[in-house]
Amino acid sequence: MSSSLSFDLDPWSIGLSGVDVDELERRESVFALSNGHLGWRGILDEGDPCGIPGSYLNGVFERFPMPYAEEGYGYPETGESVVNVPDGKVIRLLVDDEPFDVRRGELHRHEQRLDFRAGTLHREVEWTSPAGRRVRIESTRLVSFEHRSIGAVRYVVEPIDSAATVAVQSEVVANIDLLDVHHDPRVKAVLEDPLEPIAHDAIGTRATLVHRTRRSELAIAVSMDHLVDAPTEADVRVEVAEDLARTTITSRLDPGERLDVLKLVGHEWSASLSTSALRDRADAAVADAVHAGWEDLVAGQRARLDDYWSCADVVIEGDLRLQQAVRFALFHVFQAAARLEVRSIPGKGLTGAGYQGHAFWDSEAFVLPVLTYTAPDAARQALLWRRATLDVARERAEHLGLEGAAFPWRTIDGRECSGYWPASTAAFHVSADIAAAAALHARVTGDERFERECGLPILVQTARLWMSLGHHDDRGVFHLDGVTGPDEYSAVVDDNVYTNLMAQRNLRAAAEAARRHPAAARAEHVDDSEIGRWTATADAVAVPFDERLGVHEQSAGFTRRERWDFEGTAREQYPLQDHFPYFDLYRKQVVKQADLVLALLVAHDAFTPDEKARAFAYYEELTVRDSSLSAAVQAVIAAEVGHLDLAVDYLAEVATLDLDDLRDDTAEGLHLASLAGIWIALAAGFGGMRDAADGLSFAPRLAPPMTRMVFGVKVAGHTLRLDVRPEATTYRLASGPAIRVRHFGEVVVLVPGEATTMATPPPIDAGRRPVQPRWRRPRPARTALESASD
Repeated sequence: MSSSLSFDLDPWSIGLSGVDVDELERRESVFALSNGHLGWRGILDEGDPCGIPGSYLNGVFERFPMPYAEEGYGYPETGESVVNVPDGKVIRLLVDDEPFDVRRGELHRHEQRLDFRAGTLHREVEWTSPAGRRVRIESTRLVSFEHRSIGAVRYVVEPIDSAATVAVQSEVVANIDLLDVHHDPRVKAVLEDPLEPIAHDAIGTRATLVHRTRRSELAIAVSMDHLVDAPTEADVRVEVAEDLARTTITSRLDPGERLDVLKLVGHEWSASLSTSALRDRADAAVADAVHAGWEDLVAGQRARLDDYWSCADVVIEGDLRLQQAVRFALFHVFQAAARLEVRSIPGKGLTGAGYQGHAFWDSEAFVLPVLTYTAPDAARQALLWRRATLDVARERAEHLGLEGAAFPWRTIDGRECSGYWPASTAAFHVSADIAAAAALHARVTGDERFERECGLPILVQTARLWMSLGHHDDRGVFHLDGVTGPDEYSAVVDDNVYTNLMAQRNLRAAAEAARRHPAAARAEHVDDSEIGRWTATADAVAVPFDERLGVHEQSAGFTRRERWDFEGTAREQYPLQDHFPYFDLYRKQVVKQADLVLALLVAHDAFTPDEKARAFAYYEELTVRDSSLSAAVQAVIAAEVGHLDLAVDYLAEVATLDLDDLRDDTAEGLHLASLAGIWIALAAGFGGMRDAADGLSFAPRLAPPMTRMVFGVKVAGHTLRLDVRPEATTYRLASGPAIRVRHFGEVVVLVPGEATTMATPPPIDAGRRPVQPRWRRPRPARTALESASD
């Protein structure tokens, strides 16, 4: 389903005119603000009408029991779900005692705009009340990158043609009634009233609410204060109750006079602090923000984004909608991680409660590589969170009868909370994905301390997992049986190629890191004998290949299964998981999302060019893209094997996924891994970027509508930028020592301050364009990009 929202075209922002109350949930996700610690959905200031009024703190969740019709050993006993913390966004307006409501009176103008360089959500309104009082309203909202706990709103009201008494009611509201976004009666019951009031108080103009989640026992303090600028002294009143704090600011204004209110909201949570200590922290955060003032908050926001964009920005010439979508995606990726400080990156970031606020493997597989190359400090914090949960992962492995660490499929606090084991517990590739992200971060940044203290323990424990999970056959070949790869339509299989190759790389990376850091390795009880076993096992990993077809099998025996009846499947029967039983999907050749094709990317050096081309063509016929994770990967490999037109079509699909609401679920939050996938499709697909032991290599090629692409990566603290045009690519290294890269295999030495231009070789003869299953061919890029801007 495509959204009816019609976003304007602007390269550095995204805006909407008017208000369609039936589309509020979607626009709230698109206009969400976050800093990785605090997330505010983009609701209208007045809070009514509203779709989903989310206000989230990373790591705050509630537990709920997970009963099973038939219990089994190793099944998680409790689930976890993000909860809505006390909401401090709400600012209501009364004009001569009539409440401002976009559904009442006459709305002359309504504009909302998310600014990617300012890091703010700006709103402009002109409205006439039912009694005929016309006012102009401006609000600017931000979630601070500098002040981690602070959300702020500047709210300005001005009568236009007659005097009016204006009252601004600023609130913090707890236990707001939510629409059913969780589709699970267990979760819905828990979230109906998740917060237990502990304390509330008001000191001067500052008001604070303190609550605790009832089962997980996490305490949350939310404090607010205001700075008021009015032509005459305004009346300010503060009231506070268990679930509501309200500051009412009243002023009599003549036409042209303005009531200017700055609202500052501090958010803190803890599993251990006392009520008074937590309240004091929230109050102190607000006091610091009051001292800083609005201009400093705005300047700090801009400075952080200027620094980020100096490397992360991707310039696209040839299609303005694509340019806007790329910056929209990169802005949200940065928001999700800017102030993590040893926290996870949930699948929806902090833009919504979809997936119950859980973090998945796609954070490490998609989001962290982008951050490692563009905002490495943020990536480091997410990996430190995985390090902090390593002991929990070791306990999980032990519970499963394994050694090492088994990281969870979906989680908030580090514990597995998926009740469907074939797609979760059996998906052991999660541990290799985390290990790979840690190894990549250490390699790209050159941060030896990170590798020693964070990367090495993760690599060692995940290597031990593979050694205990797999077995050698009588020929010495190492197998991993009964595992699930990325493709969720094929579960509990033997020798999934993606899993096996990721395990192989995991074992080798652990051995190399242990050799680089012998003292740290000894602290993990690693000796030369164990390193030798890792290396030997990596060399013996099974990689199934169908000699008859000349393609790698996604898993052992996969290519001998019966093919899914794509011709007999109706358009409305997708996604397949909603219309067919899993047992039928599991035994057929049908692929939900790139699996073997993902292996072609992450283990690119394990395949020849011819093997990649044949595998891509084969699995295109089977891949239905019922997951948002697939199109970006298919774009990359399509570009590599020479199908640039198909790569552009997949790029357009990724770029419009949330803006055009292609999956009819943007209301529940943005697809963060897919947003990161846009950068991957551009850098790894059309930039041909690959990471290897001897450095980065590039093979840039463009295709219409793109006529130019400029992107950057950070390598060991230095920024490398590529200016890609159809005929040639120019490389520029900003500073630091010279580095070596490869351009279509040719070694190029880059010197800071000097531009190096390399010609693009003739295109690959890729042959016939691969076909996709019926109803699953991507929309042509031009159609997709035009429909997104209608």
